[in-house]
Amino acid sequence: MLTRLTFAAALALTPAISFANVAKEDVANLFAAMDLDAIVSIMREEGLEYGEQIAEDLFPDRTSSDWPETVSQIYDYDTMRDGLEMQFGAALGDVDIDSLIAFFEGEVGQTVVGLEVAARRALMDEDIEEASKEAAAIAIADETPRFSLVEEFVETNDLVETNVVGALNANYAFYLGLLDGGAFGQDLTEEQILTDVWNQETEIRKNTYEWVYSYLLMAYQPLSDAELQAYIDFSETEDGQALNTALFVAFDEMFEGISRALGLASSQYMAGQDL
Repeated sequence: MLTRLTFAAALALTPAISFANVAKEDVANLFAAMDLDAIVSIMREEGLEYGEQIAEDLFPDRTSSDWPETVSQIYDYDTMRDGLEMQFGAALGDVDIDSLIAFFEGEVGQTVVGLEVAARRALMDEDIEEASKEAAAIAIADETPRFSLVEEFVETNDLVETNVVGALNANYAFYLGLLDGGAFGQDLTEEQILTDVWNQETEIRKNTYEWVYSYLLMAYQPLSDAELQAYIDFSETEDGQALNTALFVAFDEMFEGISRALGLASSQYMAGQDL
């Protein structure tokens, strides 16, 4: 169970940018095999939509401003992609990267990657997202065999917990950006922000659980049980676990930076200043 202490500690974790025992070329090859370029592209599109929501929530009367361009600059594809690859390589540590590349360049690995990217993009459609959630709710309630396999995959990679921590960290960073930009004046402290963010944990956990299962049940539907079990078995290996950790470290670092930049930019728009 996530505790406030572990959340606060997670905020302080900033991996050193050093590829150590992992060659940059190998990191690039793994990055390509996992098609992380496509994931970054989708996340940029999701970010642009999120920027629209921020404007509606925080400064709805400034729709004619240059906010969309500001958001586009914050979600700059090259910056996101290059930063993610750098953090990813730094976080891999002493992993046997050849074994990771071999898996993701293999038949099962390439199938999984293609399905994950396709599902992530499909879920940007609100109708598909809603249908996916409804299908997942039925599978969870009926405890179908496929749900059990996906549940094993989720638990093996600790996907709910790590996504919850990532979301809390990103929200905290956004508030800090607002604070740095003077949005709250002297009325709010970092401790009060931490408390407010922590109060969101229950709702974030519920939404995360729903999203993780709707996404994975949809993505892995075409896989045979044997293929999904092979992916689970790979994830359970020491190298598979190291890969999962590296991915979350890299993505969390990227999103914390983006969130803080969004908060800072938002504070200036709230004050009536175009950037």
